[in-house]
Amino acid sequence: MAYYFDKNTNVKSNEVTTRAEIGGKLYTFKTDNNVFSKKGLDFGTRTLLESIDIKNISGDVLDFGCGYGPIGIYIKSNTEANVDMIDVNERALNLARSNASINKINVNIFESDIYSNVEKKYDYIITNPPIRVGKKILYEILIKAKEHLKENGHLIFVINKDQGAKSTMRDMEEYYSVKLIEKNKGFYVIDCQNH
Repeated sequence: MAYYFDKNTNVKSNEVTTRAEIGGKLYTFKTDNNVFSKKGLDFGTRTLLESIDIKNISGDVLDFGCGYGPIGIYIKSNTEANVDMIDVNERALNLARSNASINKINVNIFESDIYSNVEKKYDYIITNPPIRVGKKILYEILIKAKEHLKENGHLIFVINKDQGAKSTMRDMEEYYSVKLIEKNKGFYVIDCQNH
């Protein structure tokens, strides 16, 4: 079984075009096999984006595990922030580049295995993290974000209650100032501030 968080994929391509209205704006996204949420914008990502106080987002933003790009594209199209988008999956990166162009935004998209190619610090790291990688790697993603956040920077992520939202929130308190931004049908949007 090939997963959307694998580096390379030989799963046959079957590109589809989807549309999503987020925060009152319409976006067009190409998606494909072996990329997270192929059928279009998933409920978790929508909950994440619609619960962020977008007018407060500025500076440098990293969309971690960008997939086909909805988080970074939404942030860039609604703010003046500098947006970097990373993923390990080559197909996802190609789709994200294509979708940035379709939605007429200018972002920096590059390959990175976790934070291996991330060289700067950010005001915000925003992610719908790949839960299926397992708890060990998930925690590595969340905890290592701290090294790539500016002082008082924010890691904002979404996680489902059934995937351990409550315990994850509790565990992150060891590293960050943690607050719950939103709870919607079992999805928790969590803000971890670097201090």
